[in-house]
Amino acid sequence: MPPTSRPLRKLGFLTIGLFDEADPRRGHESTLEIIELGERLGFDSAWVRHRHLQYGISSPVAVLSAASQRTRRIELGTAVIPLGWENPLRLAEDLATVDLLSGGRLNPGVSVGPPMHFDQVKGALYPDTADAEDFGHGRVERLLDFVRGEPVTDFSGREGFEVFSERVQPHSPGLGRRMWYGGGSLRSARWAGEHGMSLLTSSVVKAEEPDGPYDFAEIQLSHIRAFRAAHPDGEAARVSQGLVVIPTDSASPDQRARYEEYAAQRTPRTTEPQGPARLLFAPDLVGTSAEIAERLDGHAAFREVDEVAFALPFTFEHEDYVQILTDMATNLGPALGWRAGA
Repeated sequence: MPPTSRPLRKLGFLTIGLFDEADPRRGHESTLEIIELGERLGFDSAWVRHRHLQYGISSPVAVLSAASQRTRRIELGTAVIPLGWENPLRLAEDLATVDLLSGGRLNPGVSVGPPMHFDQVKGALYPDTADAEDFGHGRVERLLDFVRGEPVTDFSGREGFEVFSERVQPHSPGLGRRMWYGGGSLRSARWAGEHGMSLLTSSVVKAEEPDGPYDFAEIQLSHIRAFRAAHPDGEAARVSQGLVVIPTDSASPDQRARYEEYAAQRTPRTTEPQGPARLLFAPDLVGTSAEIAERLDGHAAFREVDEVAFALPFTFEHEDYVQILTDMATNLGPALGWRAGA
């Protein structure tokens, strides 16, 4: 096992759940099959991305509800639900329902900010209240209160034959401790810690220093440390890292070539901050499990975590994901010190 400061305790994966517009059911079924495979391989968690008005999962809570009935052990997460598209009260009801159906295995990850392409979609999403909507952290605070059982109304009790509750129903007592925040900036990491959430990191961070240096791992490491310094649980606060990782141990020559081409096309965006938001991307890791383990051993942020949700690359075929996940569980995970069921 590489001499990491935190031995890898939980191995997870993240999928976007792409589908063909002409046959969307097949794409969703593929996602469910991948989650089932993950459980058989011993993965600790499976996470789904959220995509609106695209050909990817737009309703991860519904997909995970289905997954909860086809699995028994694996944890199920969202990475992440953009709350700008959601009513926090209604979302709290859905999350609690799925958590109960899953037996307490749901790990909801959320983020804030205006919906993507807001000017083009606000007329459909918020026709009367677009200018009044709060897309900041206050939206997360509302969701946390609702999930954790805080009152949402001053009315409760019996009215005729019906009985009303002052808090969201159903209530799932453990769910409030399994809420995650997807953050890529120092401010968001601190905020998540202060509010007792867990932290989802990814392959994107905000390069906040205008003149550099632009070291992705060191920037992400600063976020993790700031988060834990602000969290009531301190060093025990949960952080999961979500780099794009593609092991090739059992890949065919054709698969290896496609994987390497995919990573090469995305490499230019890793050399300097991108766009007005100054987003810095991590390189995709492609190679044998031994090669990837060596690179992760030198990654400052990876050495600080004991949970990962390695992201599956976009646009690959179902068979490719089967190969990648199998190599992750049978080769890469053990190379990082992970043991299924440990």
